[in-house]
Amino acid sequence: MSDTPHRLRDRVKRRALAALTAATVAVLVVVFYYPVGTVLVEAVVVDGRLTLTVFADLLRDPFYLGEVARLFTGEGPVAVARALAAPDRRLGIVGFTAYQAVLSTILSVALGLPAAYVLARFEFPGRRTLRSVTILPFVLPSIMVAVGFVATFGRNGTLNAVLTAVGVPRVELMFTLEAILIAHAFYNAPLVARVTTAAWESVDASAVETARSLGAGPLRAFLDVVAPQLYPAVLTSAALTFVFTFGTFPIVLALGGFELATVEVFVYRLARDLQYAEAAALALVELAIALGVLFAYLRYEAATAVSARRVRPLPRKPLWPTAWTPRALAERAGIVTYAGIVAVVFLAPIVSMLLASVTTADGSLTLDHYRFLLTRQQTGAAFQVRPWPAVRNSVLFAGASALVALPMGVVVAVITTRASRGRSLVGAVAMAPFAVSGIVVGLGLLRGLVFGVEVAGWRIAVAGSAAIVAAHAVAGYPFVVRTVAPGLASLDASLVESARALGASRARALFDIELPLVWPGVVAGAAFAVAISMGEFTATVVLATGADAYTMPVAIERFIGRRLGPATAMGVVLLVVTGVSFLVIERLGGEVRDY
Repeated sequence: MSDTPHRLRDRVKRRALAALTAATVAVLVVVFYYPVGTVLVEAVVVDGRLTLTVFADLLRDPFYLGEVARLFTGEGPVAVARALAAPDRRLGIVGFTAYQAVLSTILSVALGLPAAYVLARFEFPGRRTLRSVTILPFVLPSIMVAVGFVATFGRNGTLNAVLTAVGVPRVELMFTLEAILIAHAFYNAPLVARVTTAAWESVDASAVETARSLGAGPLRAFLDVVAPQLYPAVLTSAALTFVFTFGTFPIVLALGGFELATVEVFVYRLARDLQYAEAAALALVELAIALGVLFAYLRYEAATAVSARRVRPLPRKPLWPTAWTPRALAERAGIVTYAGIVAVVFLAPIVSMLLASVTTADGSLTLDHYRFLLTRQQTGAAFQVRPWPAVRNSVLFAGASALVALPMGVVVAVITTRASRGRSLVGAVAMAPFAVSGIVVGLGLLRGLVFGVEVAGWRIAVAGSAAIVAAHAVAGYPFVVRTVAPGLASLDASLVESARALGASRARALFDIELPLVWPGVVAGAAFAVAISMGEFTATVVLATGADAYTMPVAIERFIGRRLGPATAMGVVLLVVTGVSFLVIERLGGEVRDY
């Protein structure tokens, strides 16, 4: 009888993986693929009839595709290429979106690589802490970052206040492409730095020493030995950056407006104007481009993946050397210059938001903006945003979505790392939320689960808050996959083989051996899921149809349209809640795993 509980536990573990896989597929179908499909199908089904008219009209419209639209009107590729090379070329909405995504990617890589060089090649107090916090800008809520950039680069922002004080004319950065690019670099340069730092630290010092012993100079050894091992990491982070910035929404809406609108902004605008067919067709074009890049990235990642091996990392140099040679002096001067750029791009928006939340227009200290939040909490009308419900909703939604996203992400990580064939295709399908418009996800959930769906004569509908949790879980689970999958892929296969040889089922080997070994990655995935939920704005702004479902990012968007002060105060609250939540969860599981 004593073995009965053990047999029962083994039976549960044996079936748990299959049950979790089925549940994950069901959740993705119900809250992602079906809602997204119902929206996208409107591009080809109008008034119940299958038609390509809307899609074809969009492809032929220069407003959307610029000069490329001429390909679909019968002109040859050579004529189109000449038109694109002309100074007065038209990019269209899709072309501009790709253009700003390419520029954002280039700027993010340019700002991220020096940080990777400093973190990987120099030793200094606080290096480990600095390496850990490089991921924080990536998980900060985008609407909060937009508020920080308005407080920094706005007409009356911190930058212009400093320039005026030293007698330099003001600069106008708001509602310019430059502001959008800098904001995108704020988000994605830390991602580039983190991924590249991990690759740099995995370079074997013995290989470099061998090259030097054969007569190669420092530059030749770097180009022939180190650089080839960094290229995959740089290309990986660049591909992710492109996908993220191609589907940008809150940053462009706040810093560029409709004058510099991207595809995502126009999808939102068309959906808001009830032009669903055109919105769906445009979203389909966006999805095709983003999924194409994502699939190529996954194929490249699979092709360049190497098994874990022991290496002797390159020795780090002291940041402040004892002997100041010309090379060391030039190197440190470059680091100091880069530190100044970092201060402007990464620290200034956060500091400016903090200052704007406690100062008036003339620079005097005040707590009026925080008092406004308290006053709105006590006297706001029912339809207005109240701060405490927004904070409460954000925390509750984040916790609930993490509980859904975590098992989903672990299951998908297991499936993608086990797949021997078609891994790239499976990964692209599973990671589709990276590429699909949040507006489309929110609109599909709103018109489906929230409004109700007829199933076998029964009408099934969920509350807006449940739909928000579903949207947040779908947005967060790919990050769980990306933190858990590398750990699973790098585990020694002999561990699982030994367990199987001793009679353990595959599920038991997973639960008893593999997951405990990658537990830091699992906890880091939970931290990502919470942080992503806290800052999610795109789908939430569609689904939060009532004040009782508003979150902190939606509250900031409502405030920023009227008064910057309360928006910065709410931004500080969001920063504190998000930062504390992320750091507490991350500390429970150890260091955040790299992408």
